[in-house]
Amino acid sequence: MWWSIEVLDGAFPATLWQDAHGSFLIEAALTRRGRNWWWHRHDWGVVFEVEVDDEDAWEAFRRLPAVQAALDAVPDPVEGLLIYPGRGGSSGRVVPRWIYPTSGAGAATLPTPPDEILPEPAPDPRSTTADLASF
Repeated sequence: MWWSIEVLDGAFPATLWQDAHGSFLIEAALTRRGRNWWWHRHDWGVVFEVEVDDEDAWEAFRRLPAVQAALDAVPDPVEGLLIYPGRGGSSGRVVPRWIYPTSGAGAATLPTPPDEILPEPAPDPRSTTADLASF
């Protein structure tokens, strides 16, 4: 199973982050049953892909102090770190990630109030008691 860690440029280029933490991430992956790894450099940042045997191996990799320190030191800690299962990072500026508006601008129709329930008319005082029994 593959996992991807995308690091976006921020206060400094993500390639500097890769230079500083890349060897620790590779070593951590290989010591925690990682089968394969791959780096991708893009004009917006870097992607580290690692293949592990199962979910337990991934969790063991994530819990290592070196991995935690690397993830805490990304250039943009608020919006510059994406971690997800699978391989990724193929959409750079060459293939922009357009956000298309949803149908109707994503708005739902407002609920319409039910028609006002009018009170029934008062019985006609001229009616007979037999007519009143039907009420």
